[in-house]
Amino acid sequence: MTLPAAPDYLGGSLLNLIAELEFRLVGSAQSQRLHSGVADLIPDAETIVLVVFDGLGFAQLQHPAAASLQQDAIAELDAPFPTTTTVSLATVATGLSPAEHGLLGYQLWMPDLGVVANTIKWTTLWGEALEYDTRAFLPSPNMWERLTAADVEPITVQPEGFRSSKLSDLLYRGCRFEGVSTIDELVSATCDLARTPRRLIVTYVANVDFAAHVYGQTSREYAEAMAVADYVWSKLAARIPTGALLVGTADHGHVDFPQERQIRIPKALHRGRVFYGDGRAMYVKGDGETVAGALPAHWAPLDEIRHLWGPASVSMTGVDRLPDGVLVAEDGYLLLHKHSDDRMVGNHGGLTAAERIIPLLMGQDV
Repeated sequence: MTLPAAPDYLGGSLLNLIAELEFRLVGSAQSQRLHSGVADLIPDAETIVLVVFDGLGFAQLQHPAAASLQQDAIAELDAPFPTTTTVSLATVATGLSPAEHGLLGYQLWMPDLGVVANTIKWTTLWGEALEYDTRAFLPSPNMWERLTAADVEPITVQPEGFRSSKLSDLLYRGCRFEGVSTIDELVSATCDLARTPRRLIVTYVANVDFAAHVYGQTSREYAEAMAVADYVWSKLAARIPTGALLVGTADHGHVDFPQERQIRIPKALHRGRVFYGDGRAMYVKGDGETVAGALPAHWAPLDEIRHLWGPASVSMTGVDRLPDGVLVAEDGYLLLHKHSDDRMVGNHGGLTAAERIIPLLMGQDV
C-alpha cells in the first residue's frame, strides 16, 4: 500500500488560505501564502468574511442541492492532516500547521493527563469530563491576538450553544463571539458585522457535517442540510455589504462507510497499546505493525509520516502527543477501537480526495 501524499502546505491548503487572509489584513503572516495563481483570484478588502462549512468536501458540491456553492467554487484546497474538524479549526485559529499548533488529532493523547482526550467535548473516550485549561492549549499569540494587535477586529459567528464550551475556549481565545439561534440570524449577524471596516469575521455552519455523520450522503436529512448550506451562501453573497469580501471553505470532506466496512480492532490487540486519532488514520502508541496484519490497513511508523502534519517540525509542546505510528486504513474501510462510535455513517480523517479536498468559494466582487 502506498502512503498518501501530504497536503500541499506550501501554497495549496487551508493553512495557506488563512495565511493569505491574514496577510491581506495586516501585511504579514505566520505561514506561506496561497500559490500565486489562486491568490490572484482573491481581491483585497478592508473587511473579510470567511464562511467555514463543516464537512463540505469539494466532491460534495455535486449534490443537486448545492447549486450556488458549486457555481461559486473557484479552486480546490487541501485540508490539513488528519482531515478532521478540531485540527482544521485550530489551523484557522492560529494560521499554523498541525505540527506547529499541536492539535494533532480529534482523539489526542495528552501526556500531562495520562489519557486520550476527545478534543471536541474535552472528555475521556468513555465520557468523563477532563479538567483542563483549553484556553492555554494553542500557541500564543494566536491569529485573533495578532489581528487585534494590528487593529483588526476578529469576530466569529457561531450557534449560541457553542459559547464558552471548552472547544470554543480553545479556538477563540481573543476573538469576539457572536452567538446566533437560527440560520437567518447567522446570515443577518454576519452581514451586519461586515459593514464595519477592519474586521475578519469567521462564520461557522455545522449542518452538513452533522447530517453526513448521522445519516449519510444519500439521505433526505443530508439533502436538507446541503440545502441549508446553499441557502446560507446564496443569502450572504446577495447581502454582503459593498467593500467586504466573502470567502468560503470547509474543514474536511466526508465518506460514507457501511457497517460491513467498519472494522473493529480485536480487544486482545488493545493490550499494551493506546489507540487514538481517527478511524481513517488510527494512531498507535505501541506496536502497530502486528495490529496492521489483522486489519485492512497499512502500518506507517512515525518517521515515515511526520511530514503529514506540516512542513515544520512538531512543536515541543506537541511532540509528546505523537504516536509511534499510524494505521492508515485502506480506501473504503474505517477502523474502530474499543471506544469508537460505530453508529456514524459518514466519516473522515484520511487523505483520500473525498476527505482531503475542500472548496475555495468566492462571493460577489468587492
